[in-house]
Amino acid sequence: MSATLRIILDTRRMKEKTGTFPVKLRVIYNCLSKDYPTVFDLTDDAFKKLSDKRTTNELQDVREKLKEIEREAGGAIKAIQPFTFSDFENDFISENSLFRVKKQKEKPVTADSLEFDFTPYLKRFPIFTEDHSRPGCISRVFFAYIKKLLQEERIGNALNYQSTFSSIKKFKGNLLFTDITPALLFQYEKWMLSRGCTLGTVGIKLRPLRAIFNEAIAEGLIRREKCYPFGKRKYQLPNSRNTKKAISIDEIGSLYYHKPVCINEQKAKDFWMFCYFANGMNVKDVAYLKYKDIEGEYFVFIRAKTALTTRHDPKPITVYLSEDMKAIIDRWSNKDQNPNNYVFPILELGMTALEQHYCCRSFVKFINDRMKRMGKQLGITRKVTTIVSRHSFSTQLKRSGASTEFIQEALGHTDKKTTENYLDSFENSVKKEFAGMLTSFKNNQIEN
Repeated sequence: MSATLRIILDTRRMKEKTGTFPVKLRVIYNCLSKDYPTVFDLTDDAFKKLSDKRTTNELQDVREKLKEIEREAGGAIKAIQPFTFSDFENDFISENSLFRVKKQKEKPVTADSLEFDFTPYLKRFPIFTEDHSRPGCISRVFFAYIKKLLQEERIGNALNYQSTFSSIKKFKGNLLFTDITPALLFQYEKWMLSRGCTLGTVGIKLRPLRAIFNEAIAEGLIRREKCYPFGKRKYQLPNSRNTKKAISIDEIGSLYYHKPVCINEQKAKDFWMFCYFANGMNVKDVAYLKYKDIEGEYFVFIRAKTALTTRHDPKPITVYLSEDMKAIIDRWSNKDQNPNNYVFPILELGMTALEQHYCCRSFVKFINDRMKRMGKQLGITRKVTTIVSRHSFSTQLKRSGASTEFIQEALGHTDKKTTENYLDSFENSVKKEFAGMLTSFKNNQIEN
């Protein structure tokens, strides 16, 4: 497929001083388009008059120059085989006096930008060895975004994006953005379901792909109106069913009073209960706690998950240090209480972000494996995991009459809807009790 081009007037933003709009060269290839601003600015009326036989000398001169641009750009496109936007920009646009070429802002050279080493990630992220040379392929944007996440030390997110790309590649290869239509996404969904996945898993896999489309649109690589497959009357991401994750207060009590059979079970139980008492704290946040986060009778910390996205408006979480929590700290904490030292010896100072990620993941598995076993022994039907601790905390607050806003603040959620998803439905016994209240008038009638 050959690239096509045309001269357009970009009327999205008027230049206030002159009342004109920029004249641009639009190049389209594989349904991707890029606009290159020329040195000419015209009013809408003047642009329409360019095609008139009789017009001013000034407009005639502009018309000839624009024809020259079209002619020479067409020749440049034919000479570039296979065509790429970057080659076109280097060969034709960059040194052309008829175009306004934006000077690349020089990024400040920092130690981080010079020294960041992706070597530790090569084995875990096969996208580093992917061929990104095909114009318009999704791996280009996936790769750039994953590198950005790694530099920001958002390892879990980076792994999610790698997983999505690997899944799509296994389905149909390194697709072009223009290949991904609503019909293809429905095919992918069917393919995933045939492999034993749930609709919830499909939604989890495709959310990073939707984000990559939005990233490509923001970068000007694709146009939303041309090849965006998500949304109403297109492909809508399936939502996972909000399954009940909390356990009852009686079940929490049975865990609390349970006598573990070994030191590892005691440790797992203690950290599960610590998460529950500490506002349903995430295990990663438990691992990151430092002695400097203790302020009197409280822990005050920023959630690791939202630390980057809330930098402009940080929302610290304050957790009261109950007697139970203090006892757990006494049993399992680092004895060196240097303010910069971790409270618990889950992580070590000097670890890389990748090492921290796998340490936290390993510790979650340590807790979950033993808590599931204890839960089964106690007759708790639901698997007792760390996420159950978080959901149980929020559910018990809800049933005690706490407002959603209070629970949102306690959990450290930036979005109220996220909190609402955490709040568990009431148990059947409570529903039965409420249903009985609807006919309480019967008892009154009998008494009369």
